[in-house]
Amino acid sequence: MDKIKVIVVDDSVFMRKALTKIINSDDIEVIETAVNGKDAIEKIKEFQPDLVTLDIEMPIMNGIEALKVIMQECPVPVIMISTLTSEGADATIEALSNGAVDFVTKKTAFTEMNLLQDEILGKIRSVANNKALRNQLKRRSLILQKKNEFIQNVTAQSDRKVSASHLEIAKQLAERSKQRKASYIQKSNRKRPETNEIELIVIGISTGGPVALLELFKHLPGNIPVPILVAQHMPPYFTKSLADRLNGLSELNIKEAEDGETIKPGYVYFAPGGRQMTVNKKLNLCISDEPRNELFKPSVNVLMNSAIDVFGKSMVGIIMTGMGHDGRDALKRLHSIGGYVISQDVESCVVAGMPRSVIDAGIADEIHPLNDMPDAIASLFNLTAK
Repeated sequence: MDKIKVIVVDDSVFMRKALTKIINSDDIEVIETAVNGKDAIEKIKEFQPDLVTLDIEMPIMNGIEALKVIMQECPVPVIMISTLTSEGADATIEALSNGAVDFVTKKTAFTEMNLLQDEILGKIRSVANNKALRNQLKRRSLILQKKNEFIQNVTAQSDRKVSASHLEIAKQLAERSKQRKASYIQKSNRKRPETNEIELIVIGISTGGPVALLELFKHLPGNIPVPILVAQHMPPYFTKSLADRLNGLSELNIKEAEDGETIKPGYVYFAPGGRQMTVNKKLNLCISDEPRNELFKPSVNVLMNSAIDVFGKSMVGIIMTGMGHDGRDALKRLHSIGGYVISQDVESCVVAGMPRSVIDAGIADEIHPLNDMPDAIASLFNLTAK
Protein backbone atom coordinates (compact mmCIF):
# COMPACT_ATOMS: atom_id res chain seq x y z
CA MET A 1 0.00 0.00 0.00
CA ASP A 2 1.35 3.43 -0.97
CA LYS A 3 2.31 5.82 1.79
CA ILE A 4 0.42 9.08 2.33
CA LYS A 5 2.60 11.82 0.86
CA VAL A 6 2.87 15.04 2.89
CA ILE A 7 4.53 18.41 2.35
CA VAL A 8 5.35 20.37 5.51
CA VAL A 9 5.32 24.17 5.17
CA ASP A 10 6.84 26.27 7.98
CA ASP A 11 9.42 29.05 8.12
CA SER A 12 10.85 27.64 11.37
CA VAL A 13 13.68 25.12 10.93
CA PHE A 14 12.77 23.63 14.31
CA MET A 15 9.12 23.08 13.34
CA ARG A 16 9.98 21.65 9.92
CA LYS A 17 12.32 19.13 11.52
CA ALA A 18 9.96 18.39 14.43
CA LEU A 19 6.93 17.88 12.19
CA THR A 20 8.89 15.73 9.75
CA LYS A 21 10.10 13.54 12.61
CA ILE A 22 6.65 12.99 14.12
CA ILE A 23 4.81 12.61 10.79
CA ASN A 24 7.14 10.06 9.17
CA SER A 25 5.68 6.66 10.05
CA ASP A 26 4.80 3.28 8.55
CA ASP A 27 2.08 4.74 6.32
CA ILE A 28 2.94 8.46 6.08
CA GLU A 29 5.98 10.14 4.53
CA VAL A 30 7.07 13.77 4.39
CA ILE A 31 8.26 14.02 0.79
CA GLU A 32 9.22 17.72 0.85
CA THR A 33 9.32 20.80 3.07
CA ALA A 34 8.77 24.45 2.16
CA VAL A 35 9.81 27.65 3.92
CA ASN A 36 6.99 29.99 2.83
CA GLY A 37 3.76 30.08 0.86
CA LYS A 38 5.38 30.79 -2.51
CA ASP A 39 7.78 27.89 -2.05
CA ALA A 40 4.86 25.69 -0.98
CA ILE A 41 2.78 26.38 -4.10
CA GLU A 42 5.70 25.52 -6.38
CA LYS A 43 6.41 22.27 -4.55
CA ILE A 44 2.75 21.23 -4.37
CA LYS A 45 2.49 21.60 -8.13
CA GLU A 46 5.73 19.67 -8.66
CA PHE A 47 5.34 16.82 -6.15
CA GLN A 48 1.51 16.52 -5.94
CA PRO A 49 1.22 15.47 -2.29
CA ASP A 50 -1.83 13.84 -0.71
CA LEU A 51 -1.88 16.47 2.05
CA VAL A 52 -0.14 19.66 3.18
CA THR A 53 0.51 21.01 6.67
CA LEU A 54 0.62 24.81 6.44
CA ASP A 55 1.95 27.37 8.90
CA ILE A 56 0.21 30.76 8.99
CA GLU A 57 2.86 33.37 9.81
CA MET A 58 5.60 33.18 7.16
CA PRO A 59 7.65 35.69 5.13
CA ILE A 60 7.18 36.43 1.40
CA MET A 61 3.74 34.77 1.32
CA ASN A 62 1.85 33.82 4.47
CA GLY A 63 -0.33 30.77 4.96
CA ILE A 64 -3.65 32.50 4.28
CA GLU A 65 -2.46 33.98 1.00
CA ALA A 66 -0.92 30.66 -0.04
CA LEU A 67 -4.05 28.73 0.88
CA LYS A 68 -6.21 30.83 -1.44
CA VAL A 69 -3.86 30.11 -4.35
CA ILE A 70 -3.61 26.41 -3.46
CA MET A 71 -7.40 26.01 -3.40
CA GLN A 72 -7.68 27.61 -6.83
CA GLU A 73 -4.64 26.34 -8.70
CA CYS A 74 -3.60 23.04 -7.07
CA PRO A 75 -6.31 21.93 -4.61
CA VAL A 76 -5.14 19.49 -1.96
CA PRO A 77 -6.29 18.86 1.62
CA VAL A 78 -4.59 21.36 3.96
CA ILE A 79 -4.20 21.13 7.73
CA MET A 80 -3.21 24.44 9.33
CA ILE A 81 -0.54 24.56 12.04
CA SER A 82 -1.67 27.27 14.44
CA THR A 83 -0.43 29.03 17.55
CA LEU A 84 -2.54 28.77 20.70
CA THR A 85 -3.34 32.50 20.88
CA SER A 86 -6.35 34.65 20.06
CA GLU A 87 -4.50 36.00 16.98
CA GLY A 88 -3.64 32.47 15.90
CA ALA A 89 -7.25 31.43 16.42
CA ASP A 90 -8.60 34.28 14.28
CA ALA A 91 -6.18 33.46 11.46
CA THR A 92 -7.00 29.75 11.67
CA ILE A 93 -10.75 30.33 11.43
CA GLU A 94 -10.11 32.55 8.40
CA ALA A 95 -8.07 29.71 6.86
CA LEU A 96 -10.86 27.21 7.51
CA SER A 97 -13.26 29.63 5.81
CA ASN A 98 -10.96 29.63 2.78
CA GLY A 99 -10.69 25.89 2.27
CA ALA A 100 -8.43 24.36 4.94
CA VAL A 101 -9.97 21.16 6.29
CA ASP A 102 -8.68 21.27 9.86
CA PHE A 103 -5.93 22.51 12.17
CA VAL A 104 -3.61 21.51 14.99
CA THR A 105 -1.96 23.84 17.48
CA LYS A 106 1.81 24.09 17.74
CA LYS A 107 3.53 22.47 20.68
CA THR A 108 6.90 24.10 21.30
CA ALA A 109 7.99 21.99 24.28
CA PHE A 110 9.53 18.58 23.63
CA THR A 111 7.33 17.10 26.38
CA GLU A 112 4.23 18.06 24.35
CA MET A 113 5.38 16.53 21.07
CA ASN A 114 3.80 13.14 21.79
CA LEU A 115 0.42 14.84 22.13
CA LEU A 116 0.91 16.62 18.82
CA GLN A 117 2.02 13.38 17.16
CA ASP A 118 -1.14 11.50 18.12
CA GLU A 119 -3.36 14.36 17.00
CA ILE A 120 -1.71 15.15 13.69
CA LEU A 121 -1.21 11.52 12.60
CA GLY A 122 -4.86 10.76 13.28
CA LYS A 123 -5.99 13.77 11.29
CA ILE A 124 -3.62 13.15 8.39
CA ARG A 125 -4.82 9.55 8.02
CA SER A 126 -8.48 10.50 8.22
CA VAL A 127 -8.25 13.45 5.83
CA ALA A 128 -5.92 11.83 3.26
CA ASN A 129 -8.14 8.75 3.00
CA ASN A 130 -11.32 10.78 2.52
CA LYS A 131 -12.01 10.38 -1.20
CA ALA A 132 -15.15 12.49 -1.02
CA LEU A 133 -13.11 15.40 0.32
CA ARG A 134 -10.54 15.14 -2.46
CA ASN A 135 -13.32 15.04 -5.07
CA GLN A 136 -14.91 18.08 -3.43
CA LEU A 137 -11.64 20.00 -3.69
CA LYS A 138 -11.34 19.09 -7.36
CA ARG A 139 -14.91 20.25 -8.02
CA ARG A 140 -14.19 23.48 -6.16
CA SER A 141 -11.20 24.10 -8.39
CA LEU A 142 -13.25 23.50 -11.55
CA ILE A 143 -16.02 25.82 -10.34
CA LEU A 144 -13.50 28.58 -9.58
CA GLN A 145 -11.93 28.14 -13.01
CA LYS A 146 -15.32 28.35 -14.77
CA LYS A 147 -16.30 31.35 -12.67
CA ASN A 148 -13.06 33.16 -13.54
CA GLU A 149 -13.46 32.31 -17.22
CA PHE A 150 -16.99 33.69 -17.14
CA ILE A 151 -15.90 36.91 -15.40
CA GLN A 152 -13.05 37.40 -17.86
CA ASN A 153 -15.39 36.82 -20.79
CA VAL A 154 -17.94 39.29 -19.47
CA THR A 155 -15.22 41.87 -18.74
CA ALA A 156 -13.85 41.47 -22.27
CA GLN A 157 -17.33 42.16 -23.63
CA SER A 158 -18.05 45.08 -21.30
CA ASP A 159 -18.41 47.44 -24.26
CA ARG A 160 -20.54 44.98 -26.15
CA LYS A 161 -23.73 43.14 -25.40
CA VAL A 162 -23.12 40.02 -23.30
CA SER A 163 -24.05 36.95 -25.30
CA ALA A 164 -27.31 35.17 -24.57
CA SER A 165 -25.40 31.97 -23.77
CA HIS A 166 -23.43 33.68 -20.98
CA LEU A 167 -26.57 35.20 -19.55
CA GLU A 168 -28.18 31.78 -19.56
CA ILE A 169 -25.17 30.28 -17.76
CA ALA A 170 -25.34 33.00 -15.12
CA LYS A 171 -29.06 32.40 -14.68
CA GLN A 172 -28.53 28.65 -14.26
CA LEU A 173 -25.78 29.18 -11.67
CA ALA A 174 -28.00 31.54 -9.70
CA GLU A 175 -30.91 29.10 -9.78
CA ARG A 176 -28.72 26.20 -8.65
CA SER A 177 -27.45 28.18 -5.71
CA LYS A 178 -31.04 28.73 -4.56
CA GLN A 179 -32.14 25.13 -4.92
CA ARG A 180 -32.12 23.30 -1.59
CA LYS A 181 -34.07 20.15 -0.90
CA ALA A 182 -36.66 20.22 1.86
CA SER A 183 -37.02 16.45 2.02
CA TYR A 184 -35.46 14.34 4.74
CA ILE A 185 -34.25 10.79 5.06
CA GLN A 186 -36.23 8.72 7.55
CA LYS A 187 -34.09 6.03 9.14
CA SER A 188 -36.38 4.86 11.92
CA ASN A 189 -40.06 4.29 12.55
CA ARG A 190 -40.07 7.15 15.03
CA LYS A 191 -42.33 10.02 14.01
CA ARG A 192 -40.73 13.41 13.57
CA PRO A 193 -41.51 15.66 16.54
CA GLU A 194 -44.02 18.45 16.04
CA THR A 195 -42.68 21.99 16.17
CA ASN A 196 -44.29 22.66 19.55
CA GLU A 197 -42.68 19.51 20.96
CA ILE A 198 -39.12 20.79 20.44
CA GLU A 199 -37.59 23.07 23.07
CA LEU A 200 -33.87 22.76 22.40
CA ILE A 201 -31.33 21.62 19.80
CA VAL A 202 -27.88 20.36 20.83
CA ILE A 203 -25.12 19.78 18.27
CA GLY A 204 -22.03 17.66 18.91
CA ILE A 205 -19.13 18.03 16.47
CA SER A 206 -15.35 17.66 16.30
CA THR A 207 -12.74 17.17 13.54
CA GLY A 208 -13.86 18.98 10.40
CA GLY A 209 -16.42 20.86 12.45
CA PRO A 210 -15.56 24.50 11.72
CA VAL A 211 -15.97 24.00 7.96
CA ALA A 212 -19.20 22.03 8.44
CA LEU A 213 -20.61 24.64 10.81
CA LEU A 214 -19.84 27.42 8.34
CA GLU A 215 -21.91 25.53 5.77
CA LEU A 216 -24.70 24.87 8.27
CA PHE A 217 -25.21 28.25 9.90
CA LYS A 218 -24.94 30.43 6.81
CA HIS A 219 -28.02 28.62 5.47
CA LEU A 220 -30.18 28.39 8.61
CA PRO A 221 -32.97 30.99 8.91
CA GLY A 222 -32.80 33.46 11.78
CA ASN A 223 -36.23 32.63 13.21
CA ILE A 224 -35.44 29.21 14.66
CA PRO A 225 -37.77 29.33 17.71
CA VAL A 226 -35.52 27.43 20.17
CA PRO A 227 -31.98 27.85 21.52
CA ILE A 228 -29.13 25.85 19.94
CA LEU A 229 -26.20 24.62 22.03
CA VAL A 230 -22.96 23.47 20.39
CA ALA A 231 -20.11 21.38 21.76
CA GLN A 232 -17.25 21.66 19.25
CA HIS A 233 -13.98 20.03 20.29
CA MET A 234 -11.57 22.99 20.31
CA PRO A 235 -8.86 24.54 22.47
CA PRO A 236 -9.24 27.91 24.22
CA TYR A 237 -9.54 31.04 22.02
CA PHE A 238 -10.74 29.10 18.99
CA THR A 239 -14.43 28.77 19.88
CA LYS A 240 -14.79 32.53 20.30
CA SER A 241 -13.12 33.17 16.95
CA LEU A 242 -15.35 30.58 15.30
CA ALA A 243 -18.53 31.89 16.93
CA ASP A 244 -17.67 35.47 15.93
CA ARG A 245 -17.02 34.41 12.33
CA LEU A 246 -20.27 32.43 12.16
CA ASN A 247 -22.22 35.30 13.70
CA GLY A 248 -21.15 37.53 10.82
CA LEU A 249 -22.41 35.01 8.27
CA SER A 250 -25.62 33.83 9.90
CA GLU A 251 -29.08 35.28 10.52
CA LEU A 252 -28.95 33.65 13.95
CA ASN A 253 -27.24 35.23 16.96
CA ILE A 254 -24.11 33.15 17.53
CA LYS A 255 -21.72 33.57 20.46
CA GLU A 256 -19.33 31.82 22.79
CA ALA A 257 -21.29 31.00 25.93
CA GLU A 258 -20.74 32.83 29.22
CA ASP A 259 -21.20 31.34 32.64
CA GLY A 260 -24.64 32.06 34.11
CA GLU A 261 -26.34 33.45 30.99
CA THR A 262 -29.89 32.37 30.19
CA ILE A 263 -30.44 30.62 26.88
CA LYS A 264 -32.90 32.25 24.45
CA PRO A 265 -34.61 31.27 21.17
CA GLY A 266 -32.79 32.38 18.03
CA TYR A 267 -29.41 32.18 19.78
CA VAL A 268 -26.58 29.69 19.28
CA TYR A 269 -24.24 29.14 22.24
CA PHE A 270 -20.81 27.56 21.77
CA ALA A 271 -19.23 25.78 24.72
CA PRO A 272 -15.90 27.57 25.35
CA GLY A 273 -12.82 25.68 24.19
CA GLY A 274 -11.02 23.85 26.97
CA ARG A 275 -14.02 24.05 29.35
CA GLN A 276 -17.17 22.07 30.03
CA MET A 277 -20.66 23.51 29.47
CA THR A 278 -23.94 22.35 31.00
CA VAL A 279 -27.45 23.80 31.23
CA ASN A 280 -29.54 23.79 34.43
CA LYS A 281 -33.27 23.79 35.20
CA LYS A 282 -33.30 27.60 35.35
CA LEU A 283 -32.09 27.51 31.71
CA ASN A 284 -28.77 29.04 32.72
CA LEU A 285 -25.50 27.91 31.18
CA CYS A 286 -22.77 26.73 33.55
CA ILE A 287 -19.14 26.94 32.39
CA SER A 288 -16.63 25.03 34.53
CA ASP A 289 -13.79 22.52 34.56
CA GLU A 290 -16.02 19.74 35.85
CA PRO A 291 -16.09 16.86 35.30
CA ARG A 292 -12.30 16.76 35.11
CA ASN A 293 -12.02 13.13 34.02
CA GLU A 294 -13.52 13.72 30.56
CA LEU A 295 -11.15 13.32 27.60
CA PHE A 296 -12.80 16.14 25.65
CA LYS A 297 -13.25 19.72 26.84
CA PRO A 298 -15.90 20.58 25.85
CA SER A 299 -17.51 17.15 25.91
CA VAL A 300 -20.58 16.39 23.79
CA ASN A 301 -21.74 13.77 26.28
CA VAL A 302 -21.49 16.18 29.22
CA LEU A 303 -23.48 18.91 27.45
CA MET A 304 -26.11 16.58 26.01
CA ASN A 305 -26.66 14.70 29.27
CA SER A 306 -27.25 17.96 31.15
CA ALA A 307 -29.74 19.02 28.46
CA ILE A 308 -31.54 15.68 28.68
CA ASP A 309 -31.82 16.14 32.47
CA VAL A 310 -33.65 19.42 31.86
CA PHE A 311 -35.51 18.96 28.57
CA GLY A 312 -35.93 15.19 28.28
CA LYS A 313 -37.30 14.09 24.92
CA SER A 314 -38.06 17.73 24.00
CA MET A 315 -34.42 18.04 22.98
CA VAL A 316 -33.28 17.18 19.45
CA GLY A 317 -29.73 15.81 19.35
CA ILE A 318 -27.55 16.29 16.27
CA ILE A 319 -24.19 14.60 15.70
CA MET A 320 -21.82 15.77 12.98
CA THR A 321 -18.31 15.19 11.65
CA GLY A 322 -15.70 14.16 14.19
CA MET A 323 -13.17 11.61 15.37
CA GLY A 324 -14.08 9.08 18.08
CA HIS A 325 -17.51 8.53 19.60
CA ASP A 326 -18.16 11.47 21.95
CA GLY A 327 -21.92 12.05 22.09
CA ARG A 328 -22.95 8.48 21.31
CA ASP A 329 -23.77 7.51 24.90
CA ALA A 330 -25.84 10.63 25.56
CA LEU A 331 -27.73 10.16 22.30
CA LYS A 332 -28.43 6.53 23.24
CA ARG A 333 -30.01 7.87 26.41
CA LEU A 334 -32.00 10.49 24.49
CA HIS A 335 -33.23 7.90 22.02
CA SER A 336 -34.25 5.52 24.81
CA ILE A 337 -36.62 8.10 26.33
CA GLY A 338 -38.24 8.96 23.00
CA GLY A 339 -36.04 11.86 21.89
CA TYR A 340 -35.11 12.51 18.28
CA VAL A 341 -31.60 12.04 16.83
CA ILE A 342 -30.22 13.43 13.55
CA SER A 343 -26.83 12.46 12.12
CA GLN A 344 -24.63 13.75 9.35
CA ASP A 345 -23.93 11.01 6.84
CA VAL A 346 -20.56 9.27 6.77
CA GLU A 347 -19.65 10.30 3.22
CA SER A 348 -19.84 14.07 3.78
CA CYS A 349 -17.77 14.02 7.01
CA VAL A 350 -14.10 14.97 7.08
CA VAL A 351 -13.82 12.30 9.78
CA ALA A 352 -16.83 10.05 10.28
CA GLY A 353 -16.12 8.49 13.68
CA MET A 354 -18.78 10.29 15.72
CA PRO A 355 -21.66 9.96 13.21
CA ARG A 356 -20.68 6.37 12.40
CA SER A 357 -20.81 5.42 16.09
CA VAL A 358 -24.36 6.81 16.34
CA ILE A 359 -25.50 5.23 13.07
CA ASP A 360 -23.97 1.85 13.98
CA ALA A 361 -25.73 1.99 17.36
CA GLY A 362 -29.05 2.19 15.48
CA ILE A 363 -30.17 5.40 17.16
CA ALA A 364 -30.10 7.84 14.20
CA ASP A 365 -33.66 8.75 13.22
CA GLU A 366 -32.44 10.72 10.21
CA ILE A 367 -29.17 10.75 8.27
CA HIS A 368 -28.25 13.67 6.00
CA PRO A 369 -25.33 14.81 3.85
CA LEU A 370 -23.92 18.11 5.07
CA ASN A 371 -25.54 20.21 2.32
CA ASP A 372 -29.00 18.95 3.36
CA MET A 373 -28.47 19.50 7.08
CA PRO A 374 -29.73 23.13 7.07
CA ASP A 375 -33.05 22.03 5.60
CA ALA A 376 -33.25 19.07 7.97
CA ILE A 377 -33.11 21.47 10.91
CA ALA A 378 -35.20 24.29 9.42
CA SER A 379 -37.97 21.91 8.37
CA LEU A 380 -38.40 20.77 11.99
CA PHE A 381 -40.02 24.17 12.46
CA ASN A 382 -41.78 24.37 9.08
CA LEU A 383 -39.09 26.79 7.88
CA THR A 384 -36.91 26.77 4.77
CA ALA A 385 -33.15 27.08 4.66
CA LYS A 386 -31.62 29.93 2.71
